[in-house]
Amino acid sequence: MPEAGAAPEGGPRRRGRLAVVVGSGGVKCVAAVGMWKVLQSEGIQADLVVGCSGGSLYVASMALGMDALEAEERSHRMWHGLFKRIHYRSVLRSLLPRRLGFSERIGLVNDRAVGATVRELYGDATFADTRIPLYIAATDLHTGEKVGLNSGSIADAVRASIAMPLLLRPWPVGGRLLIDGGASDPLPISLAIREGADIILAMGFENPPAERLDSLVGVATQSMSIAINNLLRSTYAFYSAVHHAEIIPIMPTFDRPIHVGDTHLIPYIIEQGERATLTALPYLRQLGLAAAPTAAT
Repeated sequence: MPEAGAAPEGGPRRRGRLAVVVGSGGVKCVAAVGMWKVLQSEGIQADLVVGCSGGSLYVASMALGMDALEAEERSHRMWHGLFKRIHYRSVLRSLLPRRLGFSERIGLVNDRAVGATVRELYGDATFADTRIPLYIAATDLHTGEKVGLNSGSIADAVRASIAMPLLLRPWPVGGRLLIDGGASDPLPISLAIREGADIILAMGFENPPAERLDSLVGVATQSMSIAINNLLRSTYAFYSAVHHAEIIPIMPTFDRPIHVGDTHLIPYIIEQGERATLTALPYLRQLGLAAAPTAAT
């Protein structure tokens, strides 16, 4: 029996079930818009989408039928000022837990702006409202288990998946307290494989080491970046080695550090996502996902 996507004897190669996966990466996940623009211009339709952390913001919008250009325009607004305000009660509780009482739902950043952005994007939409199947990865704070969300409120699922430890409060979904999906699986290829994907476009992001560690948040962020980078490399290596699916990495590269507040770099980030996808385009054509370019007449 031929592998999924293989050509029958004497015939053209058959297009397999396509999944688009966008992993964790903070504001770098805006690069997904660049990939989205290429797929849209080439007429490449995903059969399912999977997102993690910042990537969940974009795949949820894809699944609900948003246009890439609209997503680009919204990106300029939605990232601006999200992480500027401190949640002072959480800071005081972390410093004086015996006096003020410690809560596991701690977040050093005031998340009102984050909540408002998520509500503006998705409103009351549920997974049942999507045009293509949507899966969002999160992590159970208590057990450390990977959690794949595909029912209920999209806004709640995305809010849980972006709950960066220490920075954004964990979020309750389905009786579990959830945090950033990147803590357990920064590139959730496994969800796409579980749902029967034959071809997986996997956009992931490595975090370069910080030049200086001059704050508690900086040390925490550096520690998480090290863990996520190692998880990302091992995840991709493992699934590439043992699974039959075509896993195509889309890994944008950046010539400068990009921090969560660097919204002025959004056009550059989108461009790098587009470039990384265009590099993979000849192979996507070989797989039958896009038509070969026609010669100019």
